[in-house]
Amino acid sequence: MLKFYFSLRSPYSWLAYRDLGTRHRELAGRLEWIPFWEPDEVSLRMLTDAGGKFVYTPMSRAKHLYVLQDVRRLAAERGLAFAWPVDRAPWWEVPHLGYLVAKRHNRGPEFLEHAYRARWEQGRDVCDRSVVADIGETVGVDPGEVRDAVENPRVRAEGVEALLSIYRDGVFGVPFFVRGYDRYWGVDRLSTFAAAVEGADADAEAAARRTLSAVAAVPGRDDDRATDGGHAGGCG
Repeated sequence: MLKFYFSLRSPYSWLAYRDLGTRHRELAGRLEWIPFWEPDEVSLRMLTDAGGKFVYTPMSRAKHLYVLQDVRRLAAERGLAFAWPVDRAPWWEVPHLGYLVAKRHNRGPEFLEHAYRARWEQGRDVCDRSVVADIGETVGVDPGEVRDAVENPRVRAEGVEALLSIYRDGVFGVPFFVRGYDRYWGVDRLSTFAAAVEGADADAEAAARRTLSAVAAVPGRDDDRATDGGHAGGCG
């Protein structure tokens, strides 16, 4: 399974999102998109009760200042507008559980497009419940359902499943990509991840061609005997 762990908080996750949309569109459609965020007390308690943990170390002020410079450079290289947001009272369940609501209504990609743009290109506070409600309405999802996702036990439970996946896959930061047992961390690893996926696809296709060639070379083989003879499900 191919997974992409993303966060609306992370500027590098925003850059990876943009790169997927411009450089790896086919791959983007094959990924399982899983949100990553620092859980509040309620989510953390639910996660612990489910047997999981959350492993994350907040960055130092020096690293924060470096990231600000680095992201400005990377955004400029991509020709992206960039506005560093101010997090007054961040509550990361608000946008990420809001995404899960939009995803349930088949509007996940649209929600992320507008949420990333709001946070990283317009500098808006996506932890403001009125902001995510506006985004929900824009993408065709009940704004009240998006706004109140943090109070919905069912959505909270879906969020804990995402946090458990983070724990099981050993995700310690974002963007984070998973292909089987292989892990790739950072926006600069996206191209390596994409190349690995393409290489695996090419190997599988080559193996299939070899199998077909071997079957065709069997002495006495004819088309009638080579067919399954059963129904489309494949179970005789």
